[in-house]
Amino acid sequence: MNNGKKVVLVVEDNAMIRMGAVDLVISAGYEALEAGDADEAIRIMESRADIDLVFTDVQMPGTMDGIKLSHYIRDRWPPVKLLIASGNAILDESSLPTGSRFFAKPYNDHVIVDAMAHLLL
Repeated sequence: MNNGKKVVLVVEDNAMIRMGAVDLVISAGYEALEAGDADEAIRIMESRADIDLVFTDVQMPGTMDGIKLSHYIRDRWPPVKLLIASGNAILDESSLPTGSRFFAKPYNDHVIVDAMAHLLL
């Protein structure tokens, strides 16, 4: 196993929630990147080949929401793991890409960290 940290991209338009999620990722021992919307997330993913997991909100401004973003990532970068969170929607798992995990907000930090650890094994 390499000594490099796993890289997690947090995609969240609310700056306070994004900062909290980034802190959570760092405290769990991962490297955190952040994007304010799907377009920025895609630009980051196109510029880096080391992103292991994307943790995205569903409701976001811009050209696509978190569900569309997660399907785009699954199609274009199949190995990337996906965590999806929403405060407004309880999603049918069938609307999510294969292998992704959904969490309702407010989520429990420990549950998110456990899910990241499980996905990043």
